[in-house]
Amino acid sequence: MRSLFLLLAPILAPVLLAAQAAPMEHAPETCPTPAAPLPAELAAWKTGPSLAAATDRATLARTRLTVGRRTELMLAPKDSVRYPSTPSKPGEPASLGGMASFSVSRAGTYRVLLGTPAWIDVVKSRKAQTSTAHAHGVACSGIAKMVDFKLAPGRYVLQIAGSKAAAAPVLITNRP
Repeated sequence: MRSLFLLLAPILAPVLLAAQAAPMEHAPETCPTPAAPLPAELAAWKTGPSLAAATDRATLARTRLTVGRRTELMLAPKDSVRYPSTPSKPGEPASLGGMASFSVSRAGTYRVLLGTPAWIDVVKSRKAQTSTAHAHGVACSGIAKMVDFKLAPGRYVLQIAGSKAAAAPVLITNRP
């Protein structure tokens, strides 16, 4: 048996080392049925209306999100979207994106929750706002990412870029 090991060791060593160095695959997340309740600050993350995402200035004027209400944005092919500000990460040529406007009535920290992996920019007067925090969504919630922005009162454009999904659930909340 020992001689068999000595014979196979030079052959198997590279395979075993490669397997050890390879990233581990994560098992799919097992979610309880029914799903666990979300924290109070995310309670508005439930089904909401669908809305075609804006693709240019004309459609942006009538594509509005309401802070505190989830909306399912139906995205468009990347090449058909004319963003007011070039997205920080525009995505692959075959990706999807879109825009929607929203208004902030009081200064504070606002969190943008997105239900699909994509890039988020919040723009005011053609200038991207600086994010202040990033996080993954709560396990089993359908929230892919959460990004915080300190915003002053005014009107903003939410730009979504680089999505592989045709629909992007979005919720903007005012953080305490």
